Amino acid sequence: MAALEPPTGPTDEELTRRAQAGEAGALGLLLARHQAPMRAVALSLLGSCPDVEDAVQEAALTALRRIGDVGDPAAVGAWLRAVVRNACRMRLRATRESPGLDGLDHLHPRDDEASHPERLIEQHAMRDWIWDAVEELPQQLRLVLMLRHFSGITSYQEIAAACEVPVGTVRSRLNQARTKMARVLMATATQTHDDASTLAEESRHEAVATLQAWESGGLPREIDELWPTDSELVGRLGRPGEHIHPVPVMRQTLEDGVRQHLRHVVASREIHIWEMDVTHPGAVHICPPSLTWLMFRRNGRVQRLRVVFPEPLR
Repeated sequence: MAALEPPTGPTDEELTRRAQAGEAGALGLLLARHQAPMRAVALSLLGSCPDVEDAVQEAALTALRRIGDVGDPAAVGAWLRAVVRNACRMRLRATRESPGLDGLDHLHPRDDEASHPERLIEQHAMRDWIWDAVEELPQQLRLVLMLRHFSGITSYQEIAAACEVPVGTVRSRLNQARTKMARVLMATATQTHDDASTLAEESRHEAVATLQAWESGGLPREIDELWPTDSELVGRLGRPGEHIHPVPVMRQTLEDGVRQHLRHVVASREIHIWEMDVTHPGAVHICPPSLTWLMFRRNGRVQRLRVVFPEPLR
């Protein structure tokens, strides 16, 4: 009887330790190696349905953030399957009609929690790898993924309202986005990546400067260039069939007594999301306590701005 050949390539333990040291390629190999058993766990709990792929991809994103939590690197396979199992159970418990993350409430961004996904990625050496993969997605897919996983607009219903598409379209785009993300992550694991934190920090600076400039009544040159004459306000605050520039509308809201305070920023190269808290002492019109700016850019300048409210205006 021929002796069994020893396994080739690095062991799970070696890959896990390298991933915990910040080596993106090692984590990519781990996820590729264990993708089939992770999917088998999801199938056993959820049955054959679209949620299976959702659960597996969400578990992969969780692994990206929490690989440092693995106490026994040799047993990383069991840990990955447990992450999938937990994601599936949370999905089964979730009420689909209720707002939130539909089984991913632990990812909901809150400034007073260390579990904020953006903060966790910022703390992890592999954040740039993840964001480079996000950048590879088509704009429609990138938008729903950014909203779902990195903003406060997280339920399918909220995302559908923000994007002005049916809920079914949101589900389809998320499925496509996660599938493409997994493929891109595997293909780019060993490459160098841009610094994602720099882009987010620049966007935060622009948000603060924009709000300050609008309150003072004058836009400094660099902020004025952010809002060129062909910028357009679309959606609820725009007017169908008519080009409306964002600046006069936002200035009018200030004159009406509404104040916006930056809470959170999410940024890719073409899509920037600014989440605002709203106060209105003595305001003419009462707004919801929060709103979100969805900005679509070209060459750094805003082409379209859509202001999204968490609930319909009354």
